[in-house]
Amino acid sequence: MTEMWIQQKLNNLGNAIVRLREALNEPPENPLLVDGTIQRFEFTFELFWKTFKALLEAEGMEIATPKEALRRAYQAGWISDEQAWLRMLRARNETSHVYNEAAARRIYEQIRQDFPAMEAAFGKIRSMVL
Repeated sequence: MTEMWIQQKLNNLGNAIVRLREALNEPPENPLLVDGTIQRFEFTFELFWKTFKALLEAEGMEIATPKEALRRAYQAGWISDEQAWLRMLRARNETSHVYNEAAARRIYEQIRQDFPAMEAAFGKIRSMVL
C-alpha cells in the first residue's frame, strides 16, 4: 500500500465527513433531509471501515468483516467508544435492508449522537498517517 493510496483514502473519508456534517447542520423537519443524511452516513461508515481495514492490513492483519475492522481499530486505539461504532454498524445494516419512517427518524438521531465519534476517529487516523 503506497502513501499516496492511503492519502487518497483519507481524503475521500474527510470529504464524506464534511458532507455528513453539512447534512447534520440542517434542520431535520424535511423527510428528504433525513433520508439524505442517512445515505451520507451509510457511505461515510463504509469508507471508515474500509479505511480501517486497509490500515490494519498494512500492519499485517487480515480483516474479513466490518465488525472485525471495528474491533481491531478499537484495540489499536483509533476509536475510543467501541459500542458507539457497533451501534453505527447495526444502523448501517438496518438502513441498507429496511425502510420505515420511525426507524429512519431513530437512526437519524443516533447518527447525530454518534457523529462526534466519527470525527474523533478521523482525527486520530489522520494524525497517525501524517
